[in-house]
Amino acid sequence: MVEPVQQFDVISMGRIGVDLHPHRPGVPGPRHGSSGRFLGGPAADVAVTAARLGCSTAVITRTGADSFGAYLHQTLTESGVDNRWVTRTAASATPVAGAPDLEIHTDELDYFAIRAARIFWITGTGLSAEPSRSATLAALKCRDRTATTVLELDWRPAPGGDPARTDPAEPRPHYARPPRQAHAEARPHHAEALRHAYAEALRHATVAVGDLDACEIATGVRAPHACAEALLAAGVELAVVKRGPQGVLAVHRDGTTADVPSAPVAAADGAGDGFGGALCHGLLSGWELERTVRHALTAGTPLDGALR
Repeated sequence: MVEPVQQFDVISMGRIGVDLHPHRPGVPGPRHGSSGRFLGGPAADVAVTAARLGCSTAVITRTGADSFGAYLHQTLTESGVDNRWVTRTAASATPVAGAPDLEIHTDELDYFAIRAARIFWITGTGLSAEPSRSATLAALKCRDRTATTVLELDWRPAPGGDPARTDPAEPRPHYARPPRQAHAEARPHHAEALRHAYAEALRHATVAVGDLDACEIATGVRAPHACAEALLAAGVELAVVKRGPQGVLAVHRDGTTADVPSAPVAAADGAGDGFGGALCHGLLSGWELERTVRHALTAGTPLDGALR
């Protein structure tokens, strides 16, 4: 007898990691010491935020067989996220700010569960290198544009660029992205290869989400409205362009547009981004576009603040 497939509201696939943050006086943080470690990475942020908003969620990723990896497993479970597809790989240590998610293979995926999910959210870093590039595209293709399939244009400057760290006690500041620059000029060959991979992935997605840097890599243009139009032309139904302090532009294929400014937020330790999970919550709730984007921006405050 074939057991029925469990349907999750949201399954995310891609990068998770450990964020280390120095503790600031007056800001809630770790009980002991001057710094703390927190669950991070876009796939984790999406799943944790959506779970806190009442959705059933799961993550597909990889961790090292080390104490950082054990911490990620435990924290996902404590956050209400199903971690059955978060598996350890002995070949890699778990780096700070990134897990060995590039080691996901096509034959390891549960395609029935991926297809059954109400929302499948996948991060673009999986397109950076094999074997995860093939796994990412296979997961997208198996969805066949059913329900809502989100491709997050999550830019990773170079595959494996962040060194692995195996000592959890070793201090390190919060992971900072490279200075904003013309990434396509800085790494032309890598950027061009990634753009081709994005083009194929976008044909199988219904929603694209990304900041201006990632959208520029995917589309070759940087102006927000031009990015949105290019993503729609690539095949998605909804393009969501995150503009940092300027807010978020969302454009649907039916012509509906939401241009929502950012609101100032208070700083907090463990500043995971809740935007994606709250966007999923709004989409699942069937809200109109502007309400969904405003909801996502509000939840885009640090996870250890608004959502805890």
